[in-house]
Amino acid sequence: MADIQAKAEELIPAEVRMISGCMDSQTSADVSNVASFSLPDPAGAAGGACTSALLKVLYADHHKPDDDLSFHEVLSKMREILSAGSFAQIPQLSASRPLDIEHPFDLVPEKCTGTRRAVLIGINYTGQQGELSGCQNDVLNIKEYIMDVHGFAEENIHVLMDDGKHESPTHANILNAYRKLVAESVAGDAAFCHYSGHGGKVRDTSGDEKDGYDETLIPLDYQSSGQITDDELFKTLVGAMRKGVVLTSIMDCCHSGSVLDLPYVFRADGEETEMHVQEGFDFGPLLTLAASFAASQGFGDLPPGMLQKITECCSIM
Repeated sequence: MADIQAKAEELIPAEVRMISGCMDSQTSADVSNVASFSLPDPAGAAGGACTSALLKVLYADHHKPDDDLSFHEVLSKMREILSAGSFAQIPQLSASRPLDIEHPFDLVPEKCTGTRRAVLIGINYTGQQGELSGCQNDVLNIKEYIMDVHGFAEENIHVLMDDGKHESPTHANILNAYRKLVAESVAGDAAFCHYSGHGGKVRDTSGDEKDGYDETLIPLDYQSSGQITDDELFKTLVGAMRKGVVLTSIMDCCHSGSVLDLPYVFRADGEETEMHVQEGFDFGPLLTLAASFAASQGFGDLPPGMLQKITECCSIM
């Protein structure tokens, strides 16, 4: 376990946590009426099931709970809400470090005394096949929540939506938003990312996925620019974020369980009681991705010892 944590700290300098709406093998639902979740509803009547359940637990009636809830309690309550609504998806928490799931849920830990920044993405794919109805609402609801409860300032929240008013959530714009978040975040800062839209799978062409598929986010212009793979997300966001930053991500999309390639996981299936290393997790592919990132960016910002490990890995491969 200690060896795994050491590898995780070298390959993923920041503390990264992700709440995903479902496991890789599952789809995530689009709720047609969020009234059943008693949510704030600033711009319509639809929302993603994961986001709706999360806010039902953490921000019902525009108020945070009177008592602090643990990560375990938040995900378990989400699962109860989803199950009551006949949704089969199982929320899960994954992380770059082993988390005590009984610790109070937080987006901004006490040690994060710096700037709080967020990237919020909502894609309804208006006029396209597979059009959704709730993703823009998810963004508006989450934005209200993080500003009201967690003190995020409007000027530090980057919103991408296909509503004709905000920056368009294209392939290039999404990755550039993540790059900007990484470039601006320094030790002591808290970063938050929320994605609500389609998620998918594509054939793995790099040989780093045991199931033969890369998990993906599907940008607005996916038909012309392609999908955003988990490899791209690791190189652009997860592996690039500086040490000392805490990044929390909510992925409300299909097949999102391992879209950030994090080694530790807790699934709110009613059976698991603690976070553990994902079965069969292999750091080798992440070393390869780190090498690719280093080759394109230079080696100056790599963690101590990383260059040697990359060299050893690449020479073996």
